[in-house]
Amino acid sequence: MAADGKKRKRPNILVTGTPGTGKTTTSTALAEATNLRHINIGDLVREKNLHDGWDDDLQCHVINEDLVCDELEDAMEEGGNIVDYHGCDFFPERWFDLVVVLQTNNTVLYDRLTKRGYEGAKLSNNIECEIFQVLLEEAKESYPEDIVISLKSDNVDDITRNVSTVIDWIRSWPPAS
Repeated sequence: MAADGKKRKRPNILVTGTPGTGKTTTSTALAEATNLRHINIGDLVREKNLHDGWDDDLQCHVINEDLVCDELEDAMEEGGNIVDYHGCDFFPERWFDLVVVLQTNNTVLYDRLTKRGYEGAKLSNNIECEIFQVLLEEAKESYPEDIVISLKSDNVDDITRNVSTVIDWIRSWPPAS
């Protein structure tokens, strides 16, 4: 459990993984089922201008991690959040009670990303991240291993099962000390 978890009445969950693994779909379904607040970091960065400009090669904003963390601090202390982002190493460890890493078969992921219009460096970088399990390793290095879980996210059945798994976890939170 996160250090501040005992003060919070509801848990904070990070849903992470390579783009295209189903983070937003999973997070939205979880938020609807649990009444936890879904915070999509990409949307937040765009809405509040929490970035340092645009990366032409990767076709995305360069987020300002300090501004993002400052923006989220109060909500995270309060608890009851599902944070949805493809990175995880810059968030304070104390914020999260569960870190869910979604993983997708490379062929499925390739198809999803090309349908989104990913190409060139943006496509190859994301496929390589999934092949080398970069996000899973990042999560394991950034958070206590006992709060990090990896879930397969290849299809609707997987997403449904993943949502049920996390709902079961929420029902048992906080763990007995």
